[in-house]
Amino acid sequence: MDSGAKISKLGTRMMPYLAILRHDLGTLWSSRLVRLWLAGTALLTFILTISNWSRFQDAPLIASLLFPYLVFPWFFVVVVLGVSPVSGSQAEALADGILSRPVSRCEYLLAAWSARVLLVWSVYLAVIVPAIAVVALAKRPTPEDTVTVYGIISALGLVGLVQTFLVSLGFLAGTLLRKPLLAVVVLIFVWYPISLILSLFSLEQYSPVSLSRVVTTQLRTPWRQNDADAKPDANTQDMQAFARQVDRFFNVFSGSPPKIEPKKPDFFEGEKFEDFSMLRVVLGYGLPTLAAVILTMLCFCRRDL
Repeated sequence: MDSGAKISKLGTRMMPYLAILRHDLGTLWSSRLVRLWLAGTALLTFILTISNWSRFQDAPLIASLLFPYLVFPWFFVVVVLGVSPVSGSQAEALADGILSRPVSRCEYLLAAWSARVLLVWSVYLAVIVPAIAVVALAKRPTPEDTVTVYGIISALGLVGLVQTFLVSLGFLAGTLLRKPLLAVVVLIFVWYPISLILSLFSLEQYSPVSLSRVVTTQLRTPWRQNDADAKPDANTQDMQAFARQVDRFFNVFSGSPPKIEPKKPDFFEGEKFEDFSMLRVVLGYGLPTLAAVILTMLCFCRRDL
């Protein structure tokens, strides 16, 4: 009886949060910005997949599909979604909704933040997961790559973590500056230069530009790796190189056109990032995300509506 009463009380306490969450999700899904973003990201993913279908191996191709979500152009959409609920014309509606109903400011803020994070993840995964499945399972005219299931799942999680951080950063900027356009402009002119500077030092735990380059290495990382597993990979690469040389030899004597060699993308394959650490990257984006949400709550609870 006590546990049932506690669950019932918890459900009653969560009702305002869930109501705001459902309302914000419905409003966001019906907005033109989200619909255009869904159509735009689907179109861009399709174009990138088709244009690099016979040029890149699996890992560089998947990394190129994740690049727009990390750096450009979807940074703008994610930031705008994060800025909007706590700034501009929303302030008057917030005053009426919060002050006249049994909803605390923290409940509203967490519900609005959760709605935007869920929306961003939904659009991102709805487009990128089918594309990665097609790339990883289809037979393409490129050498076989060593992309792993763990690598794909961890890479998707890292990109989603960066997007969560960008939503939180937009929340903080919108709360502090109160004007959506000003907040977006400030974030663009501050975040991109800082990200590019950090990328010069290959700090993937702080720079999405560096992280987009390390994704290729992460996609090829197994759940557990030891020295015995590393040797077959080297032998496989040697066998592939030998097979390509044999094909060239027979093509010369048979007169048949040689196979097109896959292009090596210098941006995604420039470094191997052997010192890459998942924990360091998670902490590098997770802790600032938590700090941004806490600072937003403190600022939002202290300001006048």
